Amino acid sequence: MNASHKTHRRREEGSALIEFSLLLPILVSLFLGTWFLGYSNYIYAELEEAVRSGARYASHGVYKVSDPTAYQTAVSNVVVYGDPAGGTTPLVPNLAPSMVKVTRTPSTGAPVAVTVSISGFQLWGPFGNTVLLGNKPSLKFPFMGYYVPL
Repeated sequence: MNASHKTHRRREEGSALIEFSLLLPILVSLFLGTWFLGYSNYIYAELEEAVRSGARYASHGVYKVSDPTAYQTAVSNVVVYGDPAGGTTPLVPNLAPSMVKVTRTPSTGAPVAVTVSISGFQLWGPFGNTVLLGNKPSLKFPFMGYYVPL
């Protein structure tokens, strides 16, 4: 190999290194953006499943007019922990019972339907931004449980 061929080859290697260093931030941001989007979709799907379980439980539960907070607490616990008695580790990270909203229709008397939703949960994005969920996901089922009047 002659000297000019070696010099030309070194220049090509240097060009490849410069091109790679210029493209690396773009490739990393594309990878992280894709990962964050996939993770956010996964978390939202987990929230949907938790709300579905809570709405099923609420629609078949026992609603006592004398103790409506017990009904609310049990439904919230099913959504957050998967158990009406409660738990210590939520099914979805950062989900708390206070974020679960249970709405009976009508609000007085025997319920006809029950709606379970999540409010105040934050999905985080790749650049430190967050999306605050307001009443999403939400699911409404007909009430087929037991109504215990006063």
